[in-house]
Amino acid sequence: MRIGLLSDSHGDAKITRKAMALLAANGAEVYIHCGDLCSDAVIAELAGYDARFVFGNCDDIGPATRKYVQSLDLPWPDGPFTTEIAGKKIGVCHGHESEYRKLLHDTSLDYLFHGHSHIMADTREGHPRVINPGALYRAAIHSVAIVDLATDVATFFDVDQGTTIAAP
Repeated sequence: MRIGLLSDSHGDAKITRKAMALLAANGAEVYIHCGDLCSDAVIAELAGYDARFVFGNCDDIGPATRKYVQSLDLPWPDGPFTTEIAGKKIGVCHGHESEYRKLLHDTSLDYLFHGHSHIMADTREGHPRVINPGALYRAAIHSVAIVDLATDVATFFDVDQGTTIAAP
């Protein structure tokens, strides 16, 4: 199972669309957006995919947003969450929440995916493995990542160039 990770779109639907296409072209089967979507247009780019997301500190969450997310048949994120995919326990948060520290030290997790810092990261020290795909906005390189749960390999991509980049 290959998980496509993206984060920090900050309202840019065009780069999000490009990122989703790049992830799909490289075999992503499930997509996780780690927050700061910042517009309905970005949320719409997740529709039609097996996608999940969390809200970030820059997201404006209200009743209209909930109605819109439901109309796209996307799961509503009530905050950071844990899930199991292909036998791996995964925590997902944006990275600014108090729950981030709790998830960071949850030894029952295999992975913790987050955004917020706009900096790519792949930390294998300790447990869980912590991966930040980087950002699609306000970053030197607009980046995303694919994590292959079967092989435990994370591959990072430069969205603008459509190429792989060295892991951080």
